[in-house]
Amino acid sequence: MVKHFLKPAVLFCLLLIPIFASCSSAPAGNSAASSTGKTLTVVAAEDFWGSIAAQLGGKHVTVNSIVSSPNVDPHGYESTANDARSFAQADYVILNGVGYDDWGQKLLDANPSSTRKVFNVGNYLGKKSGDNPHLWYNPAYVEKAADQITANYQALDPGDKAYYTQQRQLFEQALKPYHDAIATIQKQFAGQPIGSSESIYVYMAQTLHLNLITPAAYLNAENNGTEPPTSAVTQFNQQISQKKIHVMMLDVQNISNQTRNLALLVKQQHIPIVEITETIRPAGATFQSWQYAQLQALEKALAQ
Repeated sequence: MVKHFLKPAVLFCLLLIPIFASCSSAPAGNSAASSTGKTLTVVAAEDFWGSIAAQLGGKHVTVNSIVSSPNVDPHGYESTANDARSFAQADYVILNGVGYDDWGQKLLDANPSSTRKVFNVGNYLGKKSGDNPHLWYNPAYVEKAADQITANYQALDPGDKAYYTQQRQLFEQALKPYHDAIATIQKQFAGQPIGSSESIYVYMAQTLHLNLITPAAYLNAENNGTEPPTSAVTQFNQQISQKKIHVMMLDVQNISNQTRNLALLVKQQHIPIVEITETIRPAGATFQSWQYAQLQALEKALAQ
């Protein structure tokens, strides 16, 4: 797959709610809720789950996110010896699953442990091979995953159960601007037709009640790194040239020559482009500040 990266959009931490006052990975908790001082070693295959895990665990976890660069296509990530070491030493490992991070499962299989707990998000949600793997773009899935991570922490560290319950509540507060932005788009722009460069935005488009009209065959081919069918490319071209889409969602971490050409056509037709990424941008920001900024950019584009 040929990769191309467009100039990153400016993201910001915002001055809304305490979680946006900084881009720290964990909301402050009440130390009175803590009782054991235990610290869990957590490894997340990707930083979007890592950010959530860090916030839910607070001071009782140390989290290492393996795939965290917004300049690397996670679909083609190749693990290293350091990754294998991190997985082998972890108390708790989080995989996205659904074929997105098979390299992680291979590392786990190569380093079996009777004490390490593994959370495969896709398996937990009942997803199977071939399903859309971009689970973190579904707000309902994010909430379910957060609940399960909290439950897993409490099972691993039962002495601090109350602390993890508190952290879950704080994380829910931190997600409020994200959920509010979703509700605003649902209310103001339901039914608006949009396009996407691959399947990454399918879940969120459904949540936002937007009409993602890009041919499914095109989306799936781009996601899998294969050549889209000619008929799908032709149909997508027509949607753009006839301005049937109002906004184009462009995954700048996974873009082929074919999609690059379509993006040029989108620009020529003066259709707004909203850049989105697979992993957190900028690196080190929180899950919710990253997603909120993308939603704000989409709302602005839809209003044009």
